[in-house]
Amino acid sequence: MHEQPNSEILLSLVRMKMPFGKYKDTILCNLPVSYLEWFYREGFPEGKLGMQLATIYEIKINGLEYLLEPLKRQARNS
Repeated sequence: MHEQPNSEILLSLVRMKMPFGKYKDTILCNLPVSYLEWFYREGFPEGKLGMQLATIYEIKINGLEYLLEPLKRQARNS
């Protein structure tokens, strides 16, 4: 069976807020690259949040933020 990309992971990037730190309550996809670069250097947190931060870091440094635009609209409308 061919597995589809987990859209729930991407949706969580446009819905979930940072739970702690300097950017507490900022939606993950809105975190500045400099903050994500700090995590990249220092180490992402364990678990789901770390995976989400690493994913948004990769999206941003590769210029792929446009891929999240439809999801942002979906999140706003739900």
